[in-house]
Amino acid sequence: MSANIIDGKQVAEKLRERIANAVKKIEQEHKKIPGLAVVLVGNDPASEVYVRNKGIQTKEVGMTSYEYKLPEDTPENELLKKVDELNNDPNVNGILVQFPVPQQISQQKVIETILPAKDVDGLHPINSGYLSSGLEGLVPCTPQGAAILIKEACKDLSGKKAVIIGRSNLVGKPVAQLLLKEHCTVTICHSRSQNLELISSEADILVAAVGIPNLVKKAWVKPGAVVIDVGINRIDVEENGESKTRLVGDVDFDDVKGIAGSITPVPGGVGPMTIACLLLNTLNAFCDQNNFDRPSL
Repeated sequence: MSANIIDGKQVAEKLRERIANAVKKIEQEHKKIPGLAVVLVGNDPASEVYVRNKGIQTKEVGMTSYEYKLPEDTPENELLKKVDELNNDPNVNGILVQFPVPQQISQQKVIETILPAKDVDGLHPINSGYLSSGLEGLVPCTPQGAAILIKEACKDLSGKKAVIIGRSNLVGKPVAQLLLKEHCTVTICHSRSQNLELISSEADILVAAVGIPNLVKKAWVKPGAVVIDVGINRIDVEENGESKTRLVGDVDFDDVKGIAGSITPVPGGVGPMTIACLLLNTLNAFCDQNNFDRPSL
């Protein structure tokens, strides 16, 4: 048996199409469109590529993209001042500060300065509280994308046993909350967990989000399980006598694909869903701020 490969690129593309249609309808009815502001501090090459892709996809769905690039040595108070300006700009419905930020800036202070209503990263403590309480807020993008892919592979999640490897505020905890909302029985594992292999092997849904390359082997996976790999790790490999780097996940894909029922690849799995869900959050934030009903996508 070979696992069904969950195509995150295809799912993300379809979601962006639905978002674009919703934006077009809103523009026709209300003569306004959502605006997303992205702030980049410094010159990290990976962040620059990511920000550029966000800008392209924002425009493709019919939203307005605002991009701000600040020098590496920007003081914390200057960045917070820029965030406050965007908080008060009625044309900006979503604000994202690209992380990581330089060491002179507190990431947590940046998160808490962004208005919860414009926090399209879904990281503000108020949005975290809404998620934990089962209330409507803005949900972190990568966990939201992972949950959408899980539902692509398994239509009825009620009663399913889900194991999350990783307890970060960015991925592990939000994914657990989203799966609880779908009536899963959820277990969170972490670096102090005992019998990790045994616990994982009992899961109907296994989510790996720890940043350890190829950690999850086939012995960890229940036959037919849905396996979602959130990890993105760059490792050194040798090809034709040359040293190169390659992206791999937290799951040993080649080892696990023969036993899993469905599995996400790296790259091309959860990754493409992150920007699509950022755009979804921006659309929802825009609707909330204008007292429109959120579109059902």
